[in-house]
Amino acid sequence: MAGTDQLSAVFSALADPTRRAIIAELAARDATVTELTAPLSISMPAVSRHLKVLERAALISRSRSGKWRASHLEAAPLREAADWIERYRQLWDSSLTRLDAHLAAVQAAERAANDPREME
Repeated sequence: MAGTDQLSAVFSALADPTRRAIIAELAARDATVTELTAPLSISMPAVSRHLKVLERAALISRSRSGKWRASHLEAAPLREAADWIERYRQLWDSSLTRLDAHLAAVQAAERAANDPREME
């Protein structure tokens, strides 16, 4: 990628909801621009522009068979993005586990302090 790293290009491409919808469609099957335009409320040229962004990010490849030009989802860049996110998910999960333990201890202490049997 000229001027940017692959992961940045992937996240940038995925930042757009239309491109995410296209990715979802291509996850089910290869499709032409016409097929991808049908469920979207945008023009074929707009879909083509989105496909170019996805292609530059290496999220899709395009092949030609006769007059048909189909787009194909390339999963490897998505895996790299998921792997990057996974590292931070583990950090968040660890933080949430510690927070849960702390809240449980605070609630237990409050229950003990408010227990009428403690006042006898």
